[in-house]
Parts: sequence; C-alpha cells; structure tokens
Amino acid sequence: MTEQTQDDYGISRQRVLVVDDNAALRGLLRVSLNAFGVAKVTDVDGVDRALAQLRQDPYDIVLTDWKKMRPRSGFDLLRELRDPQRTPAPGVKVVMLTAYDDAERITMARAAGANGFLVKPFTAASLSQTLREVITDERNFIQTETFLGPDRRSRDRSLDGPMTIAR
Repeated sequence: MTEQTQDDYGISRQRVLVVDDNAALRGLLRVSLNAFGVAKVTDVDGVDRALAQLRQDPYDIVLTDWKKMRPRSGFDLLRELRDPQRTPAPGVKVVMLTAYDDAERITMARAAGANGFLVKPFTAASLSQTLREVITDERNFIQTETFLGPDRRSRDRSLDGPMTIAR
C-alpha cells in the first residue's frame, strides 16, 4: 500500500477563507495552508468581512474561530452560512476553531451545520487531518426552510463520528 499525499485529497484545489480576530493565528493558518499546497488562502478578521469576501469570491472551506470577534462570533457566521435565505456561500464547508472540546460545544457545532471541529492549540498534523476529513466528507447537503448544510443523519452520530475532534 502506498502512502497517500495531501494532494490525493484534492487539497491543492481548495480555496480556504480563514476568519479570526487574532492576526498571529491567521498568519499561522495561512502559512500552514500554503505549505499544504492549498490553492487559495484568504484571511479576514471578522464575520462581516468574511461574509463580504464570500459574496465576492467562491470558497470551498471556511476556518472560523468560534468566539466573539466583535461584534459577532464565528458561531454567528456558521448560522448565517447555514441559513438558506441569507447564505452567500450555499455549499461551503465550515471548520470551527475553539479552545474548548466539551461534548456540548461539539454537539452545538454539529447541530448548527459545522463540517469539522479543530481544538486550539492544534498541530499541523491535526489541521491536515481535519482538512482531509472535511474535503473527503461525502455527506449530502440538505435544504429545508431554515437550514442548508451537511445531513447529520447520513453518518454515525457518535462524538467520534463525522466530526472528529482534532488537536
């Protein structure tokens, strides 16, 4: 069996938007993503800028901090991206970044439509693993009147199921 490379998962074709109010973390993520060979990396410092960027350019993945980025949080961004009446990016996959790994937060992220969950501080290997899982996730997106996002019913619902906790 041959070892798979990052590009076997299509990472070089991905367009990633990083959303965090911490410039140092945005820089670290940008450098890491570039090192992985990601096609396009853009970073912004808040939810309103992220939404404007998503209206302007197409992205495949949004990496967003969970916490408040004045005046709105990354969780607010996730909810807007999963609202079929308001989303500027209907098919975008979302990875939540947080310092907390409690089951309640993971359940909230999954219920709101997150595709992945990455606990800070994280390693390059855990970032790579999370991206690989999000890129290769085969769950269908579903749309109702109030939700547009990954079908949570189509895979194992355990905490170690479709949303791996990466550190």
